[in-house]
Amino acid sequence: MAKKSIFILIFSSFCILAAGQQTPLYPVSYRIITPFVFNPAIAGSKDFFSIDLISNKFGNSNSQVLNGNARLKRANHNYFSAPNATEYAKIAVGGLVFNELNGLSRNIGIGGTGAYHFQLKKDGLSYLSVGVTGKAIYNKYSGDPDLGRAAKSTLFPDFDAGLYYYNTNLFAGLSATNILGHLEDPDSTGFYSIQASRQLFFLIGYKIVLSKSLNILLEPSIIINTGDSIPSKKTDMIKPSLKLYAGDFCVGTYFNDFSKLSFFAQYKYPAFYVATYFEVPKGSPFYKNPFLAEFALGLNISAIKSRSSIHNHW
Repeated sequence: MAKKSIFILIFSSFCILAAGQQTPLYPVSYRIITPFVFNPAIAGSKDFFSIDLISNKFGNSNSQVLNGNARLKRANHNYFSAPNATEYAKIAVGGLVFNELNGLSRNIGIGGTGAYHFQLKKDGLSYLSVGVTGKAIYNKYSGDPDLGRAAKSTLFPDFDAGLYYYNTNLFAGLSATNILGHLEDPDSTGFYSIQASRQLFFLIGYKIVLSKSLNILLEPSIIINTGDSIPSKKTDMIKPSLKLYAGDFCVGTYFNDFSKLSFFAQYKYPAFYVATYFEVPKGSPFYKNPFLAEFALGLNISAIKSRSSIHNHW
């Protein structure tokens, strides 16, 4: 684990691809609820198929992400297999739709994902996957008469690509999003009406079993996100998170912004889950600064809905 962590941290200092706004920038919590949105190789890494909706309202931002992914099934030819046993192919698919209003600019995007999972050991417990997402994004800029900027609408393509390693405890990924970057020239002030720039993501985490009998699990992880230029505060690239799983309940924090306090909670029922994520400014009354609130709903539409299956439950 230490070697993999060092490799990723060192590699991140050399691979600087983009700074600027991600697409989508909001909601924030998709990075911990459905990280497949920024790394397509994660598609199909869980043995169930769910559809997830996350909604955000923060200041002048109003955004939603709807996504889903699943590993394709294959016929089970073993006569003596359990009736409910499922065998999975190496191919996974996924899709996402997002709507993001941020000030005077709105992005509406749709994407389709394909991933391939290589089994690394015969026991079927460790995999390396590769994935690609093709996207079409419609941008509508309302214009700013005070600055002499005219309204405009643009439809442009983009794509993401990623690698992902996972086993029963460790997971690590490397991905690039919005690879085509800005498809327009800036104006004389350096302003882009289409806010979509290349981004590089590193993800690594580890699952620590605290109690098998009580299904209690601790999962520390970290996301390193960077761009064309290194931010003045190096901590802006580092976004750690901590999750505590206790049966059907999960609680934790994700430091998307170190100047704010964050809280994350999720509860899973047999066929769906509900989740919430909050960011509150430190040292400032909530009525003086807007606080971020996000809500998520997921539907499990696969055959695996039992709470007793800890391997598939999370």
